[in-house]
Amino acid sequence: MSVFPRPALAGLPGDRTTAREIASSAATTASAVLVLFALLAPDDLGGLTPEAFVRLPVEALLGVAVVLMLRDGARRIVAVSAGALLGLLTVLKAIDIGFGLTLNRRFNPVFDWGVLGNGVDLLGTSIGRAGALASFAGLTLVAVVVIVLMALAVLRLSRVVAGRRTASTRVTAVLSVLWMVCAVSGAQLAPGQPFASRSAVAFAYEDLREVRAGIRDREAFAEEIAVDAFRDSPASGLLNALRGKDVLFTFVESYGRVAVQDSDIAPKVDAVLDAGTARLKNAGYGSRSAFLTSPTTSAGSWLAHSTFQSGVWVDSQHRYDDFVKTDRFTLGGAFKRAGWETVGVVPAHTEDWPEGKVYGYDRYYDSRTIGYHGPPFSYATMPDQFTLSAFQRAERAGDRPPLMAEIDLVTSHWPWTPLPRLVDWNAIGDGSIYNPMPSQGKTPDEVFTDPAKVRGAYGDSIAYSLNSLISYVETYGDDDLVLVFLGDHQPNPIVAGAGADHDVPITVVTRDEAVLDKIAGWNWQDGLNPDRNAPVWRMDAFRDRFLTTFAR
Repeated sequence: MSVFPRPALAGLPGDRTTAREIASSAATTASAVLVLFALLAPDDLGGLTPEAFVRLPVEALLGVAVVLMLRDGARRIVAVSAGALLGLLTVLKAIDIGFGLTLNRRFNPVFDWGVLGNGVDLLGTSIGRAGALASFAGLTLVAVVVIVLMALAVLRLSRVVAGRRTASTRVTAVLSVLWMVCAVSGAQLAPGQPFASRSAVAFAYEDLREVRAGIRDREAFAEEIAVDAFRDSPASGLLNALRGKDVLFTFVESYGRVAVQDSDIAPKVDAVLDAGTARLKNAGYGSRSAFLTSPTTSAGSWLAHSTFQSGVWVDSQHRYDDFVKTDRFTLGGAFKRAGWETVGVVPAHTEDWPEGKVYGYDRYYDSRTIGYHGPPFSYATMPDQFTLSAFQRAERAGDRPPLMAEIDLVTSHWPWTPLPRLVDWNAIGDGSIYNPMPSQGKTPDEVFTDPAKVRGAYGDSIAYSLNSLISYVETYGDDDLVLVFLGDHQPNPIVAGAGADHDVPITVVTRDEAVLDKIAGWNWQDGLNPDRNAPVWRMDAFRDRFLTTFAR
């Protein structure tokens, strides 16, 4: 046996200590970066700039002050709770960014959760229902992870602060003075980015204000919807100037002002409308156009439909949910009381729609009952021309009483590609003629790589929908047809631009000069294409003006 001792692994214990210190420092640094990111990150994509993160958040200074005042047990509870809350605020900021990009508004943390479900359904049209549910589950998991990590990060930072009380107190005092000086002086590193930040507090306050406003609004809406000058109108006092007419209210998905004015899209759509005006005039039809201000933008078609039909402003999901529980007198109900057969055509619906009874339809067609056996076109379950053709065959052929119908056209729904082509009306049949068309068009992945291509696809889809309507009137119109077509809302900000108004075109088409004379007092413009001087009404004003104008 050797008399010399075995060499020691000198330095290994020290190396282990150093590694632990490095790991601890890295974890603390990561925690600090995560918390600062959460405190300083904006809730809109435009504010996501480097300057936004070179600021001093007052929430961090207040957090350190609170930690220094608490004992260990209370400190841990407060740190975990504050961290979880900060994580939740971070998730809500991310949702706000998504809402801003798609709906051009903030997310309401109480009333808007149902909209997320609609988003899953929309995503399912592109990647399938299973893929959409998997994506939603993945995002939910990410949200939970963010909340947990933020709670752990704040807990770790609180331990660091509590372990270095003297240094933490001195640094916090100096930074607090700096924050106050910058706040008073208004110091900014970039426009709209004050160095003395309080954005997290402001964001939380805005969310609380949104919730409180929503709760108060429900009470105000209940009072508003209870007042209805037409609720008790007898049949003899309704729509007498339209007796014997088929009146079709047709919504063109996402047909907004941007389609006809001040955009690179407008020349293409204007050409369709101007040519359509001439075509219909040659066929004996007159037309008048204006704008309505929709209660929604980018999405939420059902808000526009209910506002238009009910004469009350339905601009949120909670207002819609409350509306469908009432017996509000709608346009459909008015026509039904006055003796018309009433029909709803909603090809986008793939499931039961029990709340639709509020519109007073005698018959209702959705994607399952309209008889379509062709392919879908992304979100659109069927081409608009098929929808109009199927409606014509089912409801306007042969001897029958006058009809009132709301028809929703969906070809121009996001993502606007691939598109069908117009075909001979006699060749439409059950829709099988459309089978080869989706594969012949561009996919959303091809189009959405370039904003200019997106706008072009949107313009093409609007042109298709309008040409379908114009051709329908030419083919199936008669002296007793009154067509009212309008948009439901502007397209999303990718097309309409940030801060676009909520205006949508509306047009009345008929051969009957007496009908056009009735609306002469509306001062709407001649033709299918309203210009910037056309009248603008709020959409909820239409029902009362329409019922008043055509009462006798």
